[in-house]
This record gives sequence, structure tokens and C-alpha cells, in this order.
Amino acid sequence: MTDAFEALRRTHDAAPPRPAFVAELADRLRVELGIREGDEATVTMRTAMGDMPVQGDVPNALLDVIEDQGYAVLENALSATEVETVRDALAPYLGEGPFGRNDFEGFRTKRVYSLPAKSRAFDRLIEDERVLDVAGALLGPNFLLTAALAINLGPDETAQDLHYDEAFYYGLPRPRRPLSLSTLWAIDDFTADNGGTLIAPGSTHWGDGRPDPSVELVPLEMPAGSVAIYPGTLWHAGGANTTDRFRLGVSIQYVVAWARQQESYLLAVPPDVAKDVSPRLRQLLGYSIHPPFMGHVDGRHPEKMLG
Repeated sequence: MTDAFEALRRTHDAAPPRPAFVAELADRLRVELGIREGDEATVTMRTAMGDMPVQGDVPNALLDVIEDQGYAVLENALSATEVETVRDALAPYLGEGPFGRNDFEGFRTKRVYSLPAKSRAFDRLIEDERVLDVAGALLGPNFLLTAALAINLGPDETAQDLHYDEAFYYGLPRPRRPLSLSTLWAIDDFTADNGGTLIAPGSTHWGDGRPDPSVELVPLEMPAGSVAIYPGTLWHAGGANTTDRFRLGVSIQYVVAWARQQESYLLAVPPDVAKDVSPRLRQLLGYSIHPPFMGHVDGRHPEKMLG
């Protein structure tokens, strides 16, 4: 690796290098750093002032945007290869799975629940360090995974009712600090036409009561490989899909350590499966202790049950 970087250093004070030289150097660095073609996209954050490349302290930058507008979007959070890996892992379940059972699930939408029980392909999304750092800052230590599901929004699907995620589970007065953090990973492009989630910017600061019907909603538009991050107090709704194609996304949500999880992961991912996942994922699933002793099994740490 040394010679490639040394070649780059030598160009610093010299005349602008020839395009052919730059292209050759970039190819050499890709090989030496193990970067595959198409995987080296710059991570970009969506803000009210436009898109900006993300460098340095990503979690703090995300927290600032979330505090200001209620959500943040990271583009190129997944490489093209990672997007296809997720799509391939979901294909068998989406092909045979039923449509939703009610207006909220969507009568023209297919959902796949308990993703950690389905494939290790989803671990990359669940354990994304940028998201986990934001979750730690908002939710405190020992937070848990509460939901991980795929949502394949079908043609002619209608829009959901406006809601915020915590209203279903933790009906505490607001405004207040969030108890959960939601992420929405775009496996297909999200557009206004194919049901890109409708968001009420700044609504994390609103009090109790339903919002005025005339409130301005912004469609969440982002390319495949992006992730939207927002607290469970953000008012939003799945949009209507007026196209002739499905739109695939993955929703991964986290919750404070003391709250009950939406999905019962100790059943969905039993000990014989949990022993083979990463220690971080086991902690998120609930094979963990929130000090001093929340989560124990017969007075012992649940890790002891894994053999």
C-alpha cells in the first residue's frame, strides 16, 4: 500500500496530475484497500439546506439534523452489493408471503417480520455503527432492537393514516424525549410516486393531540442504499404507490433498555441460533443485562444459557 499512497503524496505540491495518472492511481488504491467497483460511493446527508458529504463525526452531525428537522437521511449508506444481498435474502419470503391484513399493514403490501431470524444478511443494517451511535445518544445505554421488518409496498397501495411509532406502544405525554429510534433503509429508490414515506418535519417537538389535517407533509425521496433515521415521536405515514412496481424498504427500530420490545426475539431467535450471531446483535436481541439485573435468567446472565 505504501507506494500507492506515496505516489499520491508526490502530487501534492506538483502541477495538477494528468487524468490518466489519477485514474490509474485510483484503480491501484481500490485494489490495495479491497474496494470493489461501485462500492466506494461518498456518504451524503440530506439536510434542509441541501445534500452534503459526511466526514468526521457522523453521529453528531446526524443528531443536529434530527433535532432540527425531526429526521436525517444518509445516502450511500449501503453499497450496491449490500443492497443486492438484502434483496436476495428477502426474495423467498416476499415471493410466497401474504399481503397485509388491514389498512395499516396495507392490503397491497407484503411484510416480512423478525428479520434476524431469517438471515444474517440483515445484520449489517441492524449493526450499522452510525445508527447505533445515534441510538445510544438518544436512548441511553443498553438499548434493544425492537423491530426489524421488510416492507414491500405494492402498486395501487393507499397511504397510511398519519401516526408516530411510539403512539402504539408507549402512550406517554409529549413533547418529551423519544423512547425509540426508527430507521428506514431504501432497498429500492423511494419517490413521491411509489409511496415514499410522508413526513411532518419538526413534529418530534409537537405536543399531544392529532395534528391539523392541513399540516404540510414532505415525501421521503431517497435513492436505494440510503437510510432515513428518525425518533419514534416523528409524525409520518406510508405514502400511496401510484406506480406499477413494488417499492422495497427495511424498517429497523430500537428502544430504551427498560421497555418491552415489539418483536419477541428470545423466541424468534432462540439460543441455538443466537449463539452464532455477533455479541453486539445478541445484546440488541435481549440476551443481555440492563444493570443491575433486568433481563436475567434464574439469576444469571442470559449469555450463560448459550452454552
